[in-house]
Amino acid sequence: MTNEWCGWREATQRALYGPDEGFYTRPGGPGPAGHFRTSVHASPLYAGAVATLLCRVDAALGHPGELALVDVGAGRGELLTGVLAALPGEVAARLRPYAVERAARPEGLDARIRWRRELPAPGSVTGLLFANEWLDNVPVEVVETDTDGVPRRVLVRADGTERLGEPVDGADAEWLRRWWAPPARDAAGGTAASPGLRAEIGRPRDEAWAQAVGTLRAGLAVAADYAHERGDRPPFGTLTGFRDGREVPPVPDGSCDITAHVALDACAGPSAERLTQREALHALGVDGRRPPLALAATDPSGYVRALSAAGAAAELTDPGGLGGFGWLLEPVGTACAGLLR
Repeated sequence: MTNEWCGWREATQRALYGPDEGFYTRPGGPGPAGHFRTSVHASPLYAGAVATLLCRVDAALGHPGELALVDVGAGRGELLTGVLAALPGEVAARLRPYAVERAARPEGLDARIRWRRELPAPGSVTGLLFANEWLDNVPVEVVETDTDGVPRRVLVRADGTERLGEPVDGADAEWLRRWWAPPARDAAGGTAASPGLRAEIGRPRDEAWAQAVGTLRAGLAVAADYAHERGDRPPFGTLTGFRDGREVPPVPDGSCDITAHVALDACAGPSAERLTQREALHALGVDGRRPPLALAATDPSGYVRALSAAGAAAELTDPGGLGGFGWLLEPVGTACAGLLR
């Protein structure tokens, strides 16, 4: 790893995806599940919900002869494996599952899953594209206001040391003006000098999402991620690291995950719909209500199973946790609009 100064976008790209040394691409690594818990890892109910959504997409498209499921940021293929197990046989027989992931294909993965380092070609697939906690790992520049309140690019070295660079300009400055919270105003109505405020420039994520949506000929694209809205951006940004299940400082040396919450409102196209994960999963039948106690008397084993499922559903839909994630649904064509209403 080089220890020269560079922007966070370049440093993160190298730290996460560098050949042979990146956090996600290092041979023999445990994958995301070894360091943090996503909805996919929390319960098979999540894969079941995605399978339900895929069936709705299939029906809306008129049951095409070849139905695609593109899992972007596929980890070790856990979501696709779970969806294949949950699908009705007739749908599974027509399914073409694609895993898009920078890491090498894991051993023992279902042979039906096509492993790719890049997205399919534009307009080449029909079905569902699903990106679970992918956009938060698309590297972005970090900016911080100086003593005069001027946003400057944050430069970083591989050991995590930072300093301020040049003022933000061009397309990044325009994105910041449009999508991040406006600067505070002083009592006289002028712009207040607020040093130390930070933001992440989400423009690369907007572009990455547009490219992902563009792979669909027809169907639905879904992104599920940590998210915030323009009116409620965090004043000091969200850049952080994860290692071995714990939050750690974001050091771009390949030793930890580096992530930041996503401005999904900036990514959204004109026909997109945004929901919380709680709302989306409820619409797909994931319900955290406890089973009736009377079931314990008539079917004790069934009661225990239902209670366990309710607990898992409650975790996935907890508004203070995974249920607070944002879901961005973007239909391609009119057939798949409003599938969660």
